[in-house]
Amino acid sequence: MKACGIVHKYGDNIDTDVIIPARYLNSSDPTELAKSCMEDIDPEFVKRVQKGDIIVANKNFGCGSSREHAPIAIKASGISCVIAETFARIFYRNAINIGLPIIECPEAAKAIEAGDTVEVDFDSGMIYDKTKNTEYKGQAFPEFMQKIIKAEGLINYINQN
Repeated sequence: MKACGIVHKYGDNIDTDVIIPARYLNSSDPTELAKSCMEDIDPEFVKRVQKGDIIVANKNFGCGSSREHAPIAIKASGISCVIAETFARIFYRNAINIGLPIIECPEAAKAIEAGDTVEVDFDSGMIYDKTKNTEYKGQAFPEFMQKIIKAEGLINYINQN
């Protein structure tokens, strides 16, 4: 399984309130949530993001509240993967549960820049920055997590099995 897209880059401590502001939590519809994704930190994000794009961030991505709306908004916006130095644990679990691939790799998170074209191989954990012709070894997903992501989330995986 692979992802390839243009990078949208963010810093440390991107919390769930920035990913999807609380004022939009009156809906759980992924399409509606996607319309406001990253709005408070990057008002142009929803205009620039294309299906397959990748978010790269520094430390503690997804901190804050435990709302599942945050990874849902990211996935519904078209993002195919999030790469970060580290993730908040509850965000990590929520992302896997809804089928949003995320990968920790401090080296890649520090070196990759906004606008770079990046490819991620989830089977090996390899991250390729096609713009800079560099590669990084991230944490590969265990097989059971890959199955959940391929099924588009835990509920779908359970229903299929």
